[in-house]
Amino acid sequence: MKQRIWLTGASTGIGHQLAIELLDQGHLLALSARSSEPLQALAQRYPEQVLVAIGDLTDPEQVRNIGIRIKQQWGALDCAILNAGRCEYLEASQFEAAMIERMMSANLFSAAYCIETALPLLRKGHSPHLVAVGSSVTFAALPRAEAYGAAKAALRYLMETLRIDLASQGIAVTLISPGFVDTPMTAQNDFPMPFRWPVERAAREIARRLPGRPYEITFPFAFTAILRLIGALPKWLQVAIGKRLARPPLQQDSRV
Repeated sequence: MKQRIWLTGASTGIGHQLAIELLDQGHLLALSARSSEPLQALAQRYPEQVLVAIGDLTDPEQVRNIGIRIKQQWGALDCAILNAGRCEYLEASQFEAAMIERMMSANLFSAAYCIETALPLLRKGHSPHLVAVGSSVTFAALPRAEAYGAAKAALRYLMETLRIDLASQGIAVTLISPGFVDTPMTAQNDFPMPFRWPVERAAREIARRLPGRPYEITFPFAFTAILRLIGALPKWLQVAIGKRLARPPLQQDSRV
């Protein structure tokens, strides 16, 4: 069945490839990102299927305007996939509270603004489905992930509580928790990324499993299973493993 889907973070990475998968299935997509060109290219490639909805999702007014456009065009949503986000890694020797604020804005507050806008439209849709892309980092504490992990952990709790509160309204809630995927974001990582998936494989897996409206979609299985196991260990053992994974701290500037 053709769905009306709002997909955020659609200009690059998993979001862009997932847009292609869903458009190939014949769905109607409202695509949001800050960058216009990749979305316009999809609109030309899939005429009559794409609604380009550019905006900064950390700005609630811009998000509300996107919702108005979707309502004017379709009247409702059947699915909202909140994929937009950013990643930065924190050096504990040079702790930066502003980074935590940035990560919360990009990964949690932006999702909250989109949820506020999407829910009234989903309530008018067919078999409504709310989806957010979190991270497997929430299964276990990892070095340098304080800011990014805290934001994604908060997103996990938000989605899991919404799953309970929206169940009586017939709105399914799915959290996607990927491991490492080849994207422009992970290309900046300066550490090994075990079990890394190509972005095409990740998008296919998400598109394949979404119709089942599962509570959670995780991949790769081996990597997420290892993280879950670490997260279940005694805290002293988690710290010992984390210390083995951590790199030496950066030298602080002697002028400070």
